[in-house]
Amino acid sequence: MADASALDEVVRFTSDLIRIDTTNRGGGDCQERPAAEYAAARLAEAGLEPVLLERTRGRTNVVARIEGTDPSADALLLHGHLDVVPAQAEDWSVHPFSGEVRDGVVWGRGAVDMKNMDAMILAVVRDWARTGVRPRRDLVIAFTADEEASAEDGSGFLADVHPGLFEGCTEGVSESGAFTFHDGAGRELYPVAAGERGTAWLKLTARGRAGHGSKVNRSNAVTRLAEAVARIGAHEWPLLLTPTVRAALTELAAVYGIDPDFEDVDGLLTKLGPAATLVEATVRNSANPTMLSAGYKINVIPGEAVAYVDGRYLYGAEDEFRSTLDRLTGPDVEWEFQHREVALQAPLESATYARMRAAVEEFAPEGHVVPYCMSGGTDAKQFSRLGITGYGFSPLKLPKEFDYQALFHGVDERVPVEALHFGVRVLDRFLRTA
Repeated sequence: MADASALDEVVRFTSDLIRIDTTNRGGGDCQERPAAEYAAARLAEAGLEPVLLERTRGRTNVVARIEGTDPSADALLLHGHLDVVPAQAEDWSVHPFSGEVRDGVVWGRGAVDMKNMDAMILAVVRDWARTGVRPRRDLVIAFTADEEASAEDGSGFLADVHPGLFEGCTEGVSESGAFTFHDGAGRELYPVAAGERGTAWLKLTARGRAGHGSKVNRSNAVTRLAEAVARIGAHEWPLLLTPTVRAALTELAAVYGIDPDFEDVDGLLTKLGPAATLVEATVRNSANPTMLSAGYKINVIPGEAVAYVDGRYLYGAEDEFRSTLDRLTGPDVEWEFQHREVALQAPLESATYARMRAAVEEFAPEGHVVPYCMSGGTDAKQFSRLGITGYGFSPLKLPKEFDYQALFHGVDERVPVEALHFGVRVLDRFLRTA
């Protein structure tokens, strides 16, 4: 089991990493190198030989390998990203890059997404170095850049240009799983991710006839775009259950003693109460308009109008997504992928999933481990190009007042010290047996 030094280090590393501002505003506006150098130094102190890799100056990734005791076993990838989303300091109770530890809580951007997991990985690896532990499988550790944007400078670059560093890896573990979900009725759920919806960030362009704002114009690009955006926003997507989502509903229904009626999934979700939020975003494809751009003067009808849509599609449902967008946009609006990544699905019958479940149950025996599909995406998408199956497993035991999902990209992001200690213990237990 992880020693006292590991428990102290995970708190310190989380705080230190938060203090290194790695805000990713998109468009290349980010510098992960200081955080990458920090992580590499901690790995080197543990006797590893990390390599720092960049596609773009300052957008730095770190990769290291720990040799396992069984050379015939497949390797396991353990990865976390170093960048974070922006934070407005004036909106926060504590400065978002202070890394302050107050009343047993570590505050700051990245506390749950995902410098906490980065710190857990570092703490476990260093604990093993002190105590002489070696995993059964080779363990490849990767700290990546650019996950909060396109991943082109991060996991995409590593998968495309440096695949040899991941030789033998068949499975990967990263963020957004094994956190405490309080259902409001005294139960604790621990969802472990075994799938992700695909990413489909779209650009819509409407073209028309430019002209004076006082004149009749039947070819108004703004009107054409607005009509298409309204259709997309109002569309009711059909129900689609992937094996992962079906398993999630089945296991949640068992927890609550409910018949899993797949003929009335919306009714089943209602019966699940707050726990339905773990599933409801992943029973359908989705497309949410997010940005609009048109015109330059109030009395000028522009010849072009542009909108952006955050689309997500389920595993096996990309064709349905595409055909629906063709229909909703209509003949006067063109659409294209601004960014696209695949949907993922991981087997629940694997030994790795069973070991993740067992590790959580050892330290949270009162909890109910359930599978789920992420509504968004992670670096597992890019690593899947190398044939690596991805799971979401960054364990945290959270008190009732901490809403993990609301803290992601939210104001006053923070993580309890005890949650980090739990995470280190569970991650250590899992990796020893993986």
